[in-house]
Amino acid sequence: MKSDIEIAREAVKKPITEVAAQLAIDPDELELYGKYKAKLSDELEARLSDAPDGKLVLVTAINPTPAGEGKTTTSIGLAQALCQMGKKAVLALREPSLGPCFGIKGGAAGGGYAQVVPMDELNLHFTGDFHAITSANNLLAAMLDNHIMQGNALGIDPGNVVWKRCLDMNDRALRNIVIGLGKKSDGVVREDHFIITVASEIMAILCLAADMEDLKARLSRIIVAYTYAGEPVTAADLHAVGAMAALLKDAIKPNLIQTLENTPAIVHGGPFANIAHGCNSVRATKMARKLGDICVTEAGFGADLGAEKFFDIKCRMAGLKPDAVVLVATVRALKYNGGVPKTDLAEENVEALKKGIVNLEKHIENLQLYGVPVVVTLNRFTSDSDAELAYVKEFCESRGCMFALSEVWAKGGEGGLALAEKVLETLETKESHFAPIYPDEMSLADKIRTVADKIYGASEVIFEGNTAKMLQKIEDMGFGNCPVCLAKNQYSLSDDPKLLGRPEGVPLHVREVYVSAGAGFVVAITGTIMTMPGLPKVPAANAIDVNEEGQITGLF
Repeated sequence: MKSDIEIAREAVKKPITEVAAQLAIDPDELELYGKYKAKLSDELEARLSDAPDGKLVLVTAINPTPAGEGKTTTSIGLAQALCQMGKKAVLALREPSLGPCFGIKGGAAGGGYAQVVPMDELNLHFTGDFHAITSANNLLAAMLDNHIMQGNALGIDPGNVVWKRCLDMNDRALRNIVIGLGKKSDGVVREDHFIITVASEIMAILCLAADMEDLKARLSRIIVAYTYAGEPVTAADLHAVGAMAALLKDAIKPNLIQTLENTPAIVHGGPFANIAHGCNSVRATKMARKLGDICVTEAGFGADLGAEKFFDIKCRMAGLKPDAVVLVATVRALKYNGGVPKTDLAEENVEALKKGIVNLEKHIENLQLYGVPVVVTLNRFTSDSDAELAYVKEFCESRGCMFALSEVWAKGGEGGLALAEKVLETLETKESHFAPIYPDEMSLADKIRTVADKIYGASEVIFEGNTAKMLQKIEDMGFGNCPVCLAKNQYSLSDDPKLLGRPEGVPLHVREVYVSAGAGFVVAITGTIMTMPGLPKVPAANAIDVNEEGQITGLF
């Protein structure tokens, strides 16, 4: 089979104005970025404000493994299949980060015959949203350090600066740095840090903001440092809000592209789910629901991260109520969870499958805690045996879930028809009773314990260092009603990435907590998770090139 980029390059794309016309969007309601990309205007959003909402379907997955699960591919293939069945489906996805594109994971445009296009442009600069977010973040950092050097009228303690610079690239050398070296005019010497753009609070704010007024209000609340007296200093105190908003004025508008089968796809925002809240923008999701009968969206990594944050952060803040959840798995990934080496995953092994299926079982239980109907889908591989497929089907149906095989990678929308039928049956026959798993008024520590207990299955939470004291300070500052955003590795339900399957009796270690006051949630860093990833020994960037015709090669 051809590579993803070869398939994408051969796609017969429609001009984006024609894709928009499928949703009754007038050309004047688009802001064009070339022939195949556009931003959706504020005027369109205003026109849609009274339109009815379509159904909301979340696609999530088991914990990722080297065997691959295909969550984004499934989302795209499902939307294509729904459109083939005559439904007005609209995708709402996240934008890819350059970090994984040049690192080890690759892009986030789907794969095979279930992709969004233009694939190369989406995976690289796209419409410049991430560059704008990076610039706004670093403008605030520059204004903060300039204020300290120019007399420090606010009394900022240089040893208690919490705002970090960011870069949309994996660069471990920037995790911990020293700035201000050189002459006195070069600034105040202090320790500083970089995070990847997708983990920045600006990214979270952009994805949660309802409009420009809300964006500016959230930007104003960002806490950048504390004074010598221990009082918080905000972006508003530095008079940085207007300039930051000016950099973000276009980035806040959702982007419209298409799938290989010309299904409309709104792609906007891109926080990682392992170190941020893992969902595309609220504006994109809400516009997709207004424009279509069914909005298919996804949340990053496994359901313990992306789905939990989609439910407990995004839905809580935006007033969204998901109607169904699709949980993606593969026989290969389940056998990997059962202890089979990656090299032997093509061999039938029902016993290993029975061992590893406990990971899928836990994710089903977790999703059912939220009262949302669950459809489990297996991305089918040619090596999957009938016995293995039959076992997973019976396992899921015995737990109250619809079940369908998916072949969207190889067949596009046609390969997702069985899944689409089960999703439609679920939407028509099962009612969602969605509710978050903890109330706003619960203490921050207990919210963390609730997620650790109910979602991760942790035996206890160990608050290391001064984290318990810091949680109390955050509550004293008035942020006790915020939801929590746990930063955790994506490979395991626990904070130890090597513990596969369904770890039990394992504590969760919280080593750092801080409030993202503008985003409106409290972050808890667990285990050894890093907010600035590093490149692997052989990064994907080694294979990326541009040929004489100007075509990019090596992206996946």
